Amino acid sequence: MNKYEAMFIVNPELSEEEKKSLFKQIHEVITKNEGEVTSADIWSEKRKLSFPIKKHKEGIYYLVNFNIAAGKVTDIRHAYKLNENILRVLITRHE
Repeated sequence: MNKYEAMFIVNPELSEEEKKSLFKQIHEVITKNEGEVTSADIWSEKRKLSFPIKKHKEGIYYLVNFNIAAGKVTDIRHAYKLNENILRVLITRHE
């Protein structure tokens, strides 16, 4: 199991319930792929983006630290790209 850090830029127009549901979905993708979320938190609320992403000028930044096997990272990245409320995701290996 390797340590990873994922930064998500999330649609800023979501209601509180929709945000909670999305964050739950993010965690479920990791656990379904035999990973373990070690920490997760909103890094920044409605931060202005340098350039529009999917016609949004602002985004909510959500940071997740997790442990997962190296081969599963591609699977979770693909699952996140299918979610229309996730504007961008960056997954990096954390030492």
